[in-house]
Amino acid sequence: MEEPGVEAATQCESCRMGDFAISLGVNIIRAGVCIYDIITYPIYAVIQQPWKERKLMRRIRAEQQPVSEGLCYHNADPLSEFQLEIRKANITTIERALSYACKKHSGKKALGTRQILREFEEVQKSGKVFKKYELGEYSWLTYTEVDEMARNFGKGLRAVGHHAKDNIIIFAETRREWLISAMGCFKQNITLCTLYATLGDDAVIHGINETEATHIITSHDLLPKFKVLLSRCPKVTRITYFRDQLKPTLVTGYKKNIEFTSFEEIVKKGKASDFSDMLPTPDDTAIIMYTSGSTGAPKGVVLSHYNLVNSIIGYAVGLGIRKDDVYLAFLPLAHVLELMAESMMMMFGVPMGYSTALTMTDRSSKIKRGTMGDCSILKPTMMAVVPLILDRIYKGILEKVASQGPWLTKLFDFGLEYKMNWMKRGWETPFCNWFVFRKIRALLGGRLRIVAVGGAPLSPETHDFVRASLGVPVLQGYGLTESCGCATLMDQNDMSTGKVGAPLQICDVKLVDWEEGNYRITDKPKPRGEIMIGGANIAVCYYKNPEKTKEDFCDEDGRRWFRTGDIGEFDSDGSLKIIDRKKDLVKLQFGEYVSLGKVEAELKVSPYIDNVCIYADPTKNNIVAIVSPVQKNLEDLARSLGKQDLRREKLCLDADINKAILEELLATGKRAKLEKFELPSAAYLATELWTPDTGLVTASFKLKRKSIEIKYKNEIHRMYAS
Repeated sequence: MEEPGVEAATQCESCRMGDFAISLGVNIIRAGVCIYDIITYPIYAVIQQPWKERKLMRRIRAEQQPVSEGLCYHNADPLSEFQLEIRKANITTIERALSYACKKHSGKKALGTRQILREFEEVQKSGKVFKKYELGEYSWLTYTEVDEMARNFGKGLRAVGHHAKDNIIIFAETRREWLISAMGCFKQNITLCTLYATLGDDAVIHGINETEATHIITSHDLLPKFKVLLSRCPKVTRITYFRDQLKPTLVTGYKKNIEFTSFEEIVKKGKASDFSDMLPTPDDTAIIMYTSGSTGAPKGVVLSHYNLVNSIIGYAVGLGIRKDDVYLAFLPLAHVLELMAESMMMMFGVPMGYSTALTMTDRSSKIKRGTMGDCSILKPTMMAVVPLILDRIYKGILEKVASQGPWLTKLFDFGLEYKMNWMKRGWETPFCNWFVFRKIRALLGGRLRIVAVGGAPLSPETHDFVRASLGVPVLQGYGLTESCGCATLMDQNDMSTGKVGAPLQICDVKLVDWEEGNYRITDKPKPRGEIMIGGANIAVCYYKNPEKTKEDFCDEDGRRWFRTGDIGEFDSDGSLKIIDRKKDLVKLQFGEYVSLGKVEAELKVSPYIDNVCIYADPTKNNIVAIVSPVQKNLEDLARSLGKQDLRREKLCLDADINKAILEELLATGKRAKLEKFELPSAAYLATELWTPDTGLVTASFKLKRKSIEIKYKNEIHRMYAS
């Protein structure tokens, strides 16, 4: 029998030989690819003409414009055919815009819903039981059918007692009935008040009571919440619900004197009525959109019809939408990003198929094994996402590649490096696309053409990886609910990372000095300051909050401006980069400034991190991290360290696990070139997952810093004490 030391040495030698063989194989492929590049260079140069692409990469995207205060940039591109068409048609309200779209694209597919054939329980290898769907094809409504249904829904609201300018709450998941309900409200000039489906109870009650709404539109899945909530919402008298495809909706056990009607019943009432449309004016309120409340109770942002239609015009041009596109709709429609995206698609007659994170891909958690997810059926060309989704795609791809073994992992890494090098010089890599990335593109249907991302900072590593592996432009934009989600957007020729593009044509973006943070427009080599957005897309006010309105909004230079609280810098081509946020900036004991959001965005690319909150005590010279780890990767790490008990509670408190994850955080931060004082000196692993239901993150998964600080104050104290 061999001694243990001899056996270990033999295994070590075997590993070294394996690594050598893999490196040798990859180097042989590198040499072959190099020869291929030399031979095919003239052919690809003639066909692709990359110098044209490089010229577009380097172009000036925005120019300075004089203002009374600060440094202002304006998009100098000429008006597009679409913008000229909208102006010629005198479209000044969101109602007019969507009605115009339905008439123009009358017979085309508009809104699609995947048929659920049955729900069943599937036993996993671990013994756990998961609920799965067996799904059919998409069923579609045409633009004419959508317009007719919206008109009847709006008339139905009139039939049950609504009047123009009444407030109505919509609290439901993203689905086609949501958008049709909104269109129906617009046709009757009824103000739609939106609440995220994932908001906590207190936030939902706050929105309902502040708007004094008597009528709530919700869904089958969310309706049971109101068994508890209605006792604290005295003005509510009616609830309209969207049906479930399989289960009947029960309306027993609720507060007395509440009338329940299905969406279909409201449409039927409208069809039988003789009400006519009550068309809004440009200045009428279209939506009171409640923000997700990262710093307290949600604020209602008052958006006029004119605000919304101008934002649609701005973003639609920036995205370069085509009539043959297909859009995957899954983000919350209560978020301005998705509402603007779906409105834009309608203007161009783009079919929109609805999906969820649970059914999106063949590997999604509710998809029956061996059947196809929504992307495989729909084959979308466009989708809008938040960075959290791209971070998960990034980690998911890496996990899948790693599971194929070290040889394919090294080959994939080489393909990624090769593609990014050529891509940034204006070249396409068809050979590499086919052999390395074809199956990855197939995960999202294989036809994806553009990904638009907004809502939070996107790490450069994730941006580059997704752009290369999916082979599509990943266009990062910038905007807030107060600007209808509209301010800047990268163009398809911009291969940079860390930027959010140039101002869109319908608004201006300027920087003003923030002396306290030492950011000034005179800074060299690039001007820096607090970002202000001005134009016809800026909200009217905060609902019933004149003090906050006065603090954040102003009228100057013939425009309405919103003070964002974000810190930015302008590049020489007129593109904006978000470098800080007032509330996220902390000055440490020795004078260094730490941008909490910047550090978090860089660390979140770690495969072990689902979410992370950085805490900085101004009286200390270091920062600490509170981490919500990815469960599967946490278990894999535990197995590699010889741990037997894989319960999350045990793993998060294990000293070896904590040490390993802190080392991973430090390595991730160093790769991102963070400064020494930006690297956490300690980390605490949270035993609970951070979802909106916990109150630790918003509906769009932004951190609620104060809530996290309060919940983990003892752990923060212990990390600093150690």
